[in-house]
Amino acid sequence: MIIKKEELRLYGITDRKMFLEHQFSGTDHPMSETDKYQILVEQAILGGITMLQLREKDLPQEAYVERAGQVLEVTKRYRIPLIINDDPMVALLSGADGVHVGQEDETIRNAREILGENRIIGATAHNLEEARRAYEQGADYLGVGAAFGSVTKKDAKPIDRETYRSICESVPIPVVAIGGITADNIGELSGRGLSGIAVIGALFGTENIKEGARMLRAEVEKRL
Repeated sequence: MIIKKEELRLYGITDRKMFLEHQFSGTDHPMSETDKYQILVEQAILGGITMLQLREKDLPQEAYVERAGQVLEVTKRYRIPLIINDDPMVALLSGADGVHVGQEDETIRNAREILGENRIIGATAHNLEEARRAYEQGADYLGVGAAFGSVTKKDAKPIDRETYRSICESVPIPVVAIGGITADNIGELSGRGLSGIAVIGALFGTENIKEGARMLRAEVEKRL
């Protein structure tokens, strides 16, 4: 599926721990997980994210599908694509817009067989060889990192900035940088041909998610 670069300017990725630990000001009432997810996703959208990935590593598939459906209610309202992390069947069963997968053999092709040609398939890459392979297997966009290390993946190693340029010049699909990106370091990624950035902690780890998204979006538009 052809995906517009504009859809990848600010790509938010959820983190279950951050969502459940988020403190809501102005309310003393207990809040359900569903409410938390829907409110925080809406705040991120209102702040300027252009795509959302739902990342639930520990949920069983049935619960993952249910959570995806709850989040999809919000993303559909604002016409923001919802991507499911790792599991194409969850994307299919929930009606999400696509899936993001890793580099395992045939993973991208298998996802395409499950989802067909009209859903988005993103893939992770860490170097030029992986990027080319993912494109050849049918990925619609690439998430490349780690740009500055990673809070959620402790073993992620930063990649050379010129690797981004090489990848962007070698594949015709959009490329987003991921890994330790904040509003303060986005400028270090400018001039590499990137379509956008993907963020977790710099967005959902902030006290005011709407304002955090607004600041990130402003820096993306100014720097990339």
